[in-house]
Amino acid sequence: MNLIIRLLLNAIAVFALASFLNGVELDGYVTAIVVAVVLSILNLIVKPILVILTLPITIVTLGLFMFVINACIILLADNFIDGFAVRSFWTAMLFSVLLSILQSLLQSFLKQDKK
Repeated sequence: MNLIIRLLLNAIAVFALASFLNGVELDGYVTAIVVAVVLSILNLIVKPILVILTLPITIVTLGLFMFVINACIILLADNFIDGFAVRSFWTAMLFSVLLSILQSLLQSFLKQDKK
């Protein structure tokens, strides 16, 4: 049940950011849910592989290269989903940063409700 709530919160975050940012296009609510699921799967499978492969540059940049990896994950999701489009790499990076912040805020509300 917690997984479904987290996916729905992530879909709300994706939908809110898509309506806020000019370079991100989203067809509707169902597409936002699909984007949240695909991003979760990509973060589970592809992101650890990218982190391991780019570990030296991540260490040299003191972890800032993780922003690039997150933007690549967003662009990869853009290629998989028809109703989701990101215009450029920099838009994907901004979308990634804002999505992380918004997800953290929404997850903190979820943790406060449990207490």
